[in-house]
Amino acid sequence: MRQNLQTAGRLRPVDLARRHGLSTQAVRNYEAAGILPPAGRTAHGYRTYAPLHADALGTFLALIPGHGHATATAIMRAVNRDEPAEAFRLIDESHAQLLEDRRTLDAVERALRDLGPGAVPAPDDRAGPGAMFVGPLAGRLGIRPATLRKWERAGIVTPRRDPRTGYRVFDAADVRDAALAHQLRRGGYGLERIAPLIAQVRAAGGPEPLAAALDDWHARLAARGRAMLAGAAELNAYLRERESPVRVQGATCEQVRSGGQPPQQGREVRARR
Repeated sequence: MRQNLQTAGRLRPVDLARRHGLSTQAVRNYEAAGILPPAGRTAHGYRTYAPLHADALGTFLALIPGHGHATATAIMRAVNRDEPAEAFRLIDESHAQLLEDRRTLDAVERALRDLGPGAVPAPDDRAGPGAMFVGPLAGRLGIRPATLRKWERAGIVTPRRDPRTGYRVFDAADVRDAALAHQLRRGGYGLERIAPLIAQVRAAGGPEPLAAALDDWHARLAARGRAMLAGAAELNAYLRERESPVRVQGATCEQVRSGGQPPQQGREVRARR
């Protein structure tokens, strides 16, 4: 639970660090990066933090699981520069990426469901057991041979060469991968996104072993969405506190945000410079 800004006192770097299992150097680095507002300074030049700084650190750490370190850093920098619109834009981009990842997962699952016996062309005995030449495979998929050659350059299919004729020979795995790529292309996915998915199918030995991987993918997307909600709650509270006019140890929140120095009270805070 967040501390009340009206009752809490000044904090040392170690106070912020201990709460989150960090080093004091990490806290100073976060301040230097703009993740925390500028620290106040004592008459002897020692850093002093307020509860607002503690809340900034907690907000940053809450944003990381949903948005990643780089985006969380950019969000906090924007907020601390009093540019909330930029922070909201960054958050929107993260949500848009999450939605796109969900759509990709849906497309992969649909493509795998559609990859039934009728979707995979039957082998061409002239090319060898379970294999096909480029022309017959392209014809049965309803695409041009040039398309298959383009997929080969993208690493989606890896046909071998017939030692006698030099023709491309697509074995059973290549035929399966070409059929899956065809389904994904019909769903509007580019080759740069299809290639890693096909590589995963190939590494798993076929689409069937991917069930566990797809379940894990669903779980990770759900966890990311939940983490975004948690981060949004922390960020909203932090924004409210930055807007608060209450005083903190003789300084307004505006002074804390700008690194202003409140009047000295009580015993000197001993912290590293």
